[in-house]
Amino acid sequence: MRRPRGRPPWWPEGEPFPPRGGPPWRRHGRRFLLFRLGCLAGLLLLVLYSVTAMLVLAGQLGLIAVKAGPGWVILLGIPFVLVLALAIFALRGVRAPVGQLVDAAGQIEAGDYSARIAEGGPRELRSVARAFNSMSARLEATDAQRRSFVADVTHELRTPLAIIRGQAEAIADGVYAGDAEHVAPILDATESLERLVADLATLTLSETGSLSLAREPVDLAVLVNETLAAFSSEAQAKGVRLSEQVSAEVPLVDVDPARIRGVLANLLANALRHTPAEGSIRVSAQPSGETVTLTVTDDGDGIPPDLLPRVFDRFTRGPGSTGSGLGLAIARDVVQAHGGTIDVTSEVGKGTAARVVLPAWKTNAASGVVEAAPG
Repeated sequence: MRRPRGRPPWWPEGEPFPPRGGPPWRRHGRRFLLFRLGCLAGLLLLVLYSVTAMLVLAGQLGLIAVKAGPGWVILLGIPFVLVLALAIFALRGVRAPVGQLVDAAGQIEAGDYSARIAEGGPRELRSVARAFNSMSARLEATDAQRRSFVADVTHELRTPLAIIRGQAEAIADGVYAGDAEHVAPILDATESLERLVADLATLTLSETGSLSLAREPVDLAVLVNETLAAFSSEAQAKGVRLSEQVSAEVPLVDVDPARIRGVLANLLANALRHTPAEGSIRVSAQPSGETVTLTVTDDGDGIPPDLLPRVFDRFTRGPGSTGSGLGLAIARDVVQAHGGTIDVTSEVGKGTAARVVLPAWKTNAASGVVEAAPG
């Protein structure tokens, strides 16, 4: 038999996969020996029962001179009684766990994912119980995340929709004139909805493993400068200085330029939002073996310690944040889809540093062919 290539999702947490120590008859030699002896004894009783029954039947048919008296009946009944007793004894050990499993499965079917069963009985049933409890725990956690996600999305949609409806009704009722000044809030709210829908679509694709990447060798210095140029007007208006420092030794990176530009834009937008006037934001890149580390550093407000471990969770926002709380969650998913990593360090009052590690491309000097480095 072929072993499964990966750990099944229903396998109990904490249990090694594939199981260690070989098959059960190797791990439990003495128990398996007793089991084989019991099977042999049962087989001998079955043979004895069959031969005796054949003799009695032949005697009844007059083929042989055998008289079937009460002793024969008792002799025929002993194996049957023994087998029946063993069957009842074995079924007693599995009846209760199986009954609990059926009842708990009914609860899961009805939508109650808190159902758990006791991990008792034979070893095989204990394994099934652990797998069932692990499955129900995952279902319960997934259902809680789904409910929380729906509630968060509903909250995010409510604000721009309220703005659009309020402004539109005021214009329709003649309270406001239908000029650019009063239409602008509707356009801003519509843009917020478009961004939210786009973010939710990206999250859905990443969670289902369907996030497509148009990967190519990219000059990180060019990508950084283009993204900084897009934020230069906003930074000047706020009085924040933007700078870049991309090492000349930085190789090409193996990325989807549009996706990574979005990640960098998100990091810059967060930095601008929390950096005061006269502050600075620096984007740097350094090679590290077969990877490149891209860092966005600011000297802004910093992230509170209680919020820092949750910055990559969906809909997590700091005090005074006006974003949807999806930016860093999407950035993490996009970077991980590239085979890279992202992390954030921060100190309140001193600033924040976000580091993105991306796979590099390497050039075959002999042929001039550009090849992707393992990532």
